[in-house]
Amino acid sequence: MKRNIVLATVAAAALIGGGTVAAYAGSGDDGASPRQSDVRVADDRDDAPKDDTDDRDDARDDRDDARDDRDDARDDREEAAAQARGADVTAAEAIAAALERTPGTAVSAELDDDGSRVWEVTVVKADGTEHDVRVSAGDGKVLSDRRDDDGDDDGRTDLAALKGSTVDAREAAEAAAAKGTVVEIDLDDDGPAVWKAETTKGEWNVDLKSGTVTAHHDDAGQDDDRDDRDDRNDRDDD
Repeated sequence: MKRNIVLATVAAAALIGGGTVAAYAGSGDDGASPRQSDVRVADDRDDAPKDDTDDRDDARDDRDDARDDRDDARDDREEAAAQARGADVTAAEAIAAALERTPGTAVSAELDDDGSRVWEVTVVKADGTEHDVRVSAGDGKVLSDRRDDDGDDDGRTDLAALKGSTVDAREAAEAAAAKGTVVEIDLDDDGPAVWKAETTKGEWNVDLKSGTVTAHHDDAGQDDDRDDRDDRNDRDDD
């Protein structure tokens, strides 16, 4: 009888405080030997405030990330605008000039951001060799043509990615020009291959077959957002 009273008292204390309480009951009137009883009370009340704090922290991090993304995008637009100033030759015109000097497949064109007012156009020959062709952004004249002998297979990789495409770099640059002055056009083959254009109004994808222009979304940022959502879901499951 005395042992039962002790256990009941311990159980009540556990309900109030939460957690696990070990209770020892001595021998009672019946002379039974001493034994240990565990009273376990499941109490998740302490977890709720922690989960709420984690959710608030995640929301704050998401807002910070979004603000950083907006700041980065604004910086990119301002940098592109600075590059475009004084460039009388467009990306499409620079590509055409480079191909006239060095026939092949243009896979990129970038307006130098060092104030030199020069387009750097990469042209891949049929055998996969790459040529770096420099074109004046002032008058469209070819300044130099240098074969790239770094020994990699980037040229062949680019040609393979472009197999079956109907929109070339020059046409992609012309399409992207509807979204601002193009300062760079490049073949992006990290996923489904597209032309990626940077303009004074942002970054854009140009479809290799249709020439459709859509906003470019950074894959890394999307992966981070997905990871954040997965973390929150895991906590909810717990």
